[in-house]
Amino acid sequence: MKTKSLALSLITAMVLVGCATSGNEKLKDQTQSSIQQQIIEGKTTMSDVQTSLGNATSVSFTDAGNEIWTYKYERASPQADAFIPIVSLFSRSVDVKTKELIVMFDKSKVVSKFNMREVNNVVKAGIAQ
Repeated sequence: MKTKSLALSLITAMVLVGCATSGNEKLKDQTQSSIQQQIIEGKTTMSDVQTSLGNATSVSFTDAGNEIWTYKYERASPQADAFIPIVSLFSRSVDVKTKELIVMFDKSKVVSKFNMREVNNVVKAGIAQ
């Protein structure tokens, strides 16, 4: 019975340590080509972007007063070493996939430029790091 309880506890812990996401969920399935189909410089409006992608993660302005919307989505997935008892105290790694879309609008609220990038990183933690 104790073995079953231990196994259940370990499975529960692995589920709880699982993946984590943050940011705009609508960006999750977007790619460079799908964004290029949705956003056309000089044509797509601020309203169009908000309708298809929702609220931006952050908003800023250029010196000239043009608005810049930034959309960001991140997904963190622990590597196998995060699930090894004691070893994970000393060294563990997490794969972090980031998508970021930056859209700049001109004074008439039309897209003047945009850029999407995807980055894959490994974040290491633990006493040995």
